[in-house]
Amino acid sequence: MDKPLIDVIIPAYNEESSIGLVLADIPGEWVREVIVCNNASTDRTAEVAREGGATVVDQPRPGYGSACLAGMAHIRAKAPEDQPDIVVFLDGDYSDHPEELPLLVVPIMEEGMDLVIGSRSQGEMENGAMQPQQIFGNWLATNLIRLFYNYHFTDLGPFRAIRWRKLLDLEMQDPDFGWTVEMQVKAAKQKLKCTEIPVTYRRRVGVSKVSGTIRGTILAGHKILWTIFKLLWRS
Repeated sequence: MDKPLIDVIIPAYNEESSIGLVLADIPGEWVREVIVCNNASTDRTAEVAREGGATVVDQPRPGYGSACLAGMAHIRAKAPEDQPDIVVFLDGDYSDHPEELPLLVVPIMEEGMDLVIGSRSQGEMENGAMQPQQIFGNWLATNLIRLFYNYHFTDLGPFRAIRWRKLLDLEMQDPDFGWTVEMQVKAAKQKLKCTEIPVTYRRRVGVSKVSGTIRGTILAGHKILWTIFKLLWRS
């Protein structure tokens, strides 16, 4: 694969204190455009993102998946010849290490992979970066995917790279917490070439809107399991 066009999508809700750090660490020589999807933030997330050189797309509807879908819509509005070869997703809370982006795209460029997941469980993770309920939820969800679809994942990590055309074929829909598992289940159902790369993970800046609250944890866990079984019933 020749040098690909790579765009980055970052969903962000009230990440004023971290989004600038994320943007500064993205290796600019690898990326054409960084799209920060401002997900109904009430702070200066959008302003800081613009100051950091990102394109800001506003998505007033709350929800992780809604923000990601808004980023995809921005890309789809481009002329066909201007659309990217690869899209990378990462979070705006500075828990991922953006400088590791090349690790995720190289398997697509050199090994013919379609989807690469940055696995936190296989990499180096700072103590306390993931809550016990997150670790258990990832274990349960990935084992269900293995059981039902015979695809081996170890994580539902947000840091991931995928071929743009393959992403479109997945017809992503989930507006909330089920976004990452929807992508992996649909990739398995469509027999995409998938792999995982160990990535480094640290404590996020600020408090998580999901794992940082009991309500968020319960809603996210329910949505992830519901998404797996819903897509199974539709097979």
